[in-house]
Amino acid sequence: MSDSPELEHANGWAGYENLQQFMEMDEWNPQAVDGSSAFVCGFRGANGDQRVLAQVNVEREVLLVYTYAMVNIPEHRRQAMAEFVTRANYGMLIGNFELDLRDGEIRYKCSLGFRDVPLTHPMIAQCLYPAVQVMDQYLPGVLGVGFGDKDPDQVVTEIENAQPPTQGPLQGGAS
Repeated sequence: MSDSPELEHANGWAGYENLQQFMEMDEWNPQAVDGSSAFVCGFRGANGDQRVLAQVNVEREVLLVYTYAMVNIPEHRRQAMAEFVTRANYGMLIGNFELDLRDGEIRYKCSLGFRDVPLTHPMIAQCLYPAVQVMDQYLPGVLGVGFGDKDPDQVVTEIENAQPPTQGPLQGGAS
């Protein structure tokens, strides 16, 4: 019998520590977000920069990775962007785009549950890398629809017929 009480949500906290360790080892240069179980960093892709938020929901044992386009869609283009997001999401295997209609924020979310199993580095990579790669792949379309007069259907079709090149985290790192 141990004298120390069992840590509440021990697996979730271990997942948080593994996330930090992975991001540091993989040279993402994560910055802890005060008062949360999240890290922020940047990512430089072939098509532009992204802001990345990687968070462990400690209580629910879920890894959430959000990649944000570094723009807010103007109000007059949000309906076109909503169509773009819907078309892009249809058939998406991992993750999904989200559009905040109030302020035009657009992001890509990838999540992974790890209830009662350790959150390993390979699991983190399988959530983090697809998120930044998909955002990078679709970023030209986000900009073309959000700030131009591009047709959402045509843009998504063009993107899905091309292969995305990807670089890596801002300030170095593996891709």
